[in-house]
Amino acid sequence: MRADTDKEKHLHLSLLISLAVIFAWSLINPRDILIWLLEVFPVIIGLIILTSTYRRFKFTPLAYILMWVHAIILIIGGHYTYSEMPLFNWIRDTFELSRNHYDRVGHIAQGVAPAIIARELLLRLSPLGNGKWLFFIVTSISLAISAFYEFIEWWVAIISDTAAEAFLALQGDIWDTQWDMFLAFSGAIVSQLIFRRLHDRQVGKKQSDSSRSLS
Repeated sequence: MRADTDKEKHLHLSLLISLAVIFAWSLINPRDILIWLLEVFPVIIGLIILTSTYRRFKFTPLAYILMWVHAIILIIGGHYTYSEMPLFNWIRDTFELSRNHYDRVGHIAQGVAPAIIARELLLRLSPLGNGKWLFFIVTSISLAISAFYEFIEWWVAIISDTAAEAFLALQGDIWDTQWDMFLAFSGAIVSQLIFRRLHDRQVGKKQSDSSRSLS
């Protein structure tokens, strides 16, 4: 048990240090400092919540890794803006696509990571058990988070005309908002289907460790 705990602490520290390095890089000559702040703001809030609750509640390794991946996507998007991410500009030009699709990746991640977070919180902190209702509720929560983020983009567009286009990353697509929510919805479903068994094992281990520490 001690060895497993040390491994998890090492993983947490590695994720935190690497995130801090990439975060610092993103601050070096970002394309637009306001867009950078808007895009990385969820990462900052998430880090504050995770660090302030770390002693009382530690997520599974899977949840932390997915959070880390999602945070990296947001930070890179903040540095370049979602419509000008260089790798996806190259993909767009090489394959003659209609747009830079980096924002699509971001919205898939917006379903994948929150689904596992919501799933873990419900399994460990509520009476809800594994099954169809858990799947439905987790998917609904993930879709609600995506919809609320679209609200935030809408409010930013109203408040700041100069930041609206870069932050929204519409790129001429009138159905961009619907695509964003659909991709988050799909990401939540796929995340649960792919990671369910691994997540169940890790959640079960967390609950077992908690029971031992209380006995």
